[in-house]
Amino acid sequence: FRNMSLIMCVMTLALVGCENKLEIENNDSNNNGIESEVVSGSINGHEYVDLGLPSGTKWATCNVGANSPEEYGNYYAWGEITTTSKYTEENCVTCGENMDDISGDTNYDVARAIWGESWRMPTRNEMKELKNECTWEYTTLNGINGMKVTGSNGNNIFLPAAGYKKKSSNSIGDCGYYWTSTPNKAEDQRAGRLYFRGSNSGVYWYDRSYYHSVRPVSD
Repeated sequence: FRNMSLIMCVMTLALVGCENKLEIENNDSNNNGIESEVVSGSINGHEYVDLGLPSGTKWATCNVGANSPEEYGNYYAWGEITTTSKYTEENCVTCGENMDDISGDTNYDVARAIWGESWRMPTRNEMKELKNECTWEYTTLNGINGMKVTGSNGNNIFLPAAGYKKKSSNSIGDCGYYWTSTPNKAEDQRAGRLYFRGSNSGVYWYDRSYYHSVRPVSD
């Protein structure tokens, strides 16, 4: 009888172990292998990840207006620091203006204006560093499409495919568009942005009147 009881206990423990293991594996598969970001610290209540970049730039874990890595957050025309319900060129305050880099300028940098302290929009060169120094993988996190960006130290951030907003167009859930703080000095209608779709990604100049996501950085 004792032996039978011992066998039953072992079998019960084994079943419980299998159930727990299956739950973990299912959670991993939902995220396609993306684990929780290794948070390196926080500034003014907003978390960041150290990706081991040559510049030492710290990248925030969330977009402006978001509360988790996979949330889209708010959409802004280049140089805007407030949201709008009318995604039109007429609402673009910097279109046609000859401007310098706006990183850290509270009048135009939404990251600095809203998050404060040392948070700011990334420059075009910092976005290019992120593109060139990290491994990029188009995947999903909690059912949201986006890009897993992994640094040389193994830490990663997730950029959701938040699309853009301009009148009735958006491409939400398909592409990612992220503003940099750098204007095109030769064309006062354009500024630098990150674009990705599937395995394709790059940093290009684009029309400032399109409403994109902003992922803050800090020194």
